[in-house]
Amino acid sequence: MTAAVAAAAMAALSASQAPGLSAGPEAPGKSAPDQAPGGGEDSITGGSPYYTDLPPLESANPSPGDELEDEADESGIPATVLDAYKQAESRLARSNPGCNLEWELLAAIGRVESGHARGGDVTADGTTRNPILGPVLNGNGFANITDTDGGEYDGDTTHDRAVGPMQFIPSTWATWGSDGNDDGERNPDNVYDAALSAGRYLCAGGRDLSSQADLEAAILGYNQSQSYLRTVLTWYDFYKEGGADPVPDGSGADPGDRSDGINTPSPSPSPSESDKPGKGGKDDGKGDGGNGGGSTPSPGPSDPPPDDGDDDNGPEEPAPTISDLRVVSPQSSSAYTGADFAERPKVRGVTARGAGVSGKTVTFTISGQTGAVFAGGGKTASVTTNGSGYATAPVVKAGQLTGDFTIRATTGGGVSPVDFAAEVEASYGLARVGDAALTAAAGGEFGAVEAKVTYRGGPAAEAPVTAAMVTEAGEQNDKGPFFKDAEGNPVRKLNLTTAGDGTVKLPTIQAGDETGKFLLLLTTSEGVTLTLELTVE
Repeated sequence: MTAAVAAAAMAALSASQAPGLSAGPEAPGKSAPDQAPGGGEDSITGGSPYYTDLPPLESANPSPGDELEDEADESGIPATVLDAYKQAESRLARSNPGCNLEWELLAAIGRVESGHARGGDVTADGTTRNPILGPVLNGNGFANITDTDGGEYDGDTTHDRAVGPMQFIPSTWATWGSDGNDDGERNPDNVYDAALSAGRYLCAGGRDLSSQADLEAAILGYNQSQSYLRTVLTWYDFYKEGGADPVPDGSGADPGDRSDGINTPSPSPSPSESDKPGKGGKDDGKGDGGNGGGSTPSPGPSDPPPDDGDDDNGPEEPAPTISDLRVVSPQSSSAYTGADFAERPKVRGVTARGAGVSGKTVTFTISGQTGAVFAGGGKTASVTTNGSGYATAPVVKAGQLTGDFTIRATTGGGVSPVDFAAEVEASYGLARVGDAALTAAAGGEFGAVEAKVTYRGGPAAEAPVTAAMVTEAGEQNDKGPFFKDAEGNPVRKLNLTTAGDGTVKLPTIQAGDETGKFLLLLTTSEGVTLTLELTVE
């Protein structure tokens, strides 16, 4: 009973008020002590609602027969999500040791923001199986944030919505989004990416989270509400005291059952139930279902992206299909041999009306005479479109073969494919400096010969270069032009080294007495060659 009363009291304090926003006209003599200065746009979530239930007041590890055993199970953290929190702590301990971020803080925030990704409903790589979206931030009870991402993350091209396990609004994700699992992508729907991003946000501004003042400032930066602060700190203390029992993915308690309609969809009541006082979304007497936004509860984390404008009141329509693949990333890119392509082909599958279609397979295929492959080694990769219809190919590794090739995106069903042009350039380059003809009279000398070695577009300093007089068959020539060694003796092969700017200046070339055309071959240690023609008249 004590635990239930405390939870109810905290829920009343939290009330899903958008942080930093006025709660509307207040009665004389009343104030809003829970509100911090600033608008919802300044917080990481845009003032989206959150789960307000609290951990059990007794031990999370009860003795046999303890009646709180079920509550201990509900406080467990799904294994993959717990691993994401701990990996984020480890990475920030290396990159920002002065922050002193503890994974328990991430766990506390992840608990109130998404119920640990909706009870561990995540894939093996930590990506949520269903989109987790906050309500539309249209100013109706929450912050008013017009669309900043073209609907890429939240599926809404009019207003923003908080996205993913740690509930980032798209504009904040654009600044703090990080790749927490090293897959080359920053995905707010992935717990590893989201946890590292949240950690970086909490550590911003040189904060030391071992300081209570900095800790509270960081949490309030996440959501500018004192009640939110108290809720997070309660879970933080609970986890630090050993209340974080790992549970298998998918077996965590879905907090949607306990959140009183906050940040989760409420099932529609039957007509007979909705007519009864106090039914139909836990009406608080304000006619807004407890969500401050009209008679319908605010969209919750598992709601699908906005539809394409069809009437919701009509008969149920078939699942949407992709009618068109739209190009999102540049359609041409290049990389040097041995490197990764910086640009990854990206498309969006949309309906005939332009709405993104989720859960469909897009296949990317590399074709052409090339050594390029996707990360993992294959030339074909299948990707499932996200909640907004976007599909991004894996990282493309250039290989060692230079030349052009094509990456094609297909989705079947008669939808036209999309092609991306790609080129692999040699990492090392070797070119002559200047273009004057290399001609000398018999017995005379050639003018200065200079070449430059580059590596991935920049100068290759201290790079070995061999200069040799060769025949047309590539063998060393013992006739024609030559160099002189320190004693003045003729030599026809030299080992040289480039200067700091990548250039190499050859010693004076003696023409010799024989007339005709001769070949000078320059070769780098990487096997790049340059052949120059010498004419003796």
